[in-house]
Amino acid sequence: MTAWHVQRLDPDDAEERALRRMGARAVAGVDEVGRGSLAGPVVAGAVILPAGWIPAGVRDSKLLKAAARERLDAEIRARAVAWAIGVVGPALIDRMNILQATVLASQLAIARLGVRPDALLLDALEIAYLHMVQRSLVGADRLCASVAAASIVAKVARDRMMDAYEAEFPGYGFARNRGYAAPEHLAGLRALGPTLIHRRTFLHVEVVDDCVQDRFWEEIDG
Repeated sequence: MTAWHVQRLDPDDAEERALRRMGARAVAGVDEVGRGSLAGPVVAGAVILPAGWIPAGVRDSKLLKAAARERLDAEIRARAVAWAIGVVGPALIDRMNILQATVLASQLAIARLGVRPDALLLDALEIAYLHMVQRSLVGADRLCASVAAASIVAKVARDRMMDAYEAEFPGYGFARNRGYAAPEHLAGLRALGPTLIHRRTFLHVEVVDDCVQDRFWEEIDG
């Protein structure tokens, strides 16, 4: 793996083709979104693309505007051999830690595929106890078309969840910051305290939660 590879923007299907030459009939790309967020779930996508088909304009979901992601998401879901998502919520993230939760979300997405893959392409992740070929690459969402497609499916699904949380928990800007540590979100945390979808073990949330509890006991004692 070279620096040039990681900085590529337009993924191709070279890794998928290499795995097929080794005998894999169905190669699934797997990627997650929401790993560094302070609130909401971590969501993994798994996508098996038809051999030889790369969605026009597919890229790492973080590099695409919302309209392009929505268009590609619809096209991928319509034309993929199979696609699925796995979701792990904040309470379980707090119990497991974010790395294990990411692995679990990925396992769920793979298990829910309508076609069982023979091989996996993953973005800097390894999944134990799966009896299939796994190829883990740093920056796989910028290298492999199926991993980029998985990142798009996961991102669009999670964004829709955060839009719904914006209506349920106003004041944090979830529809704009998606639960990440943006100034608007941190200001909402300081003013309102954590919600049910905040990850209590994450630093910014943990600190604010302690401050809210301190204010509560000061008011009780006062």
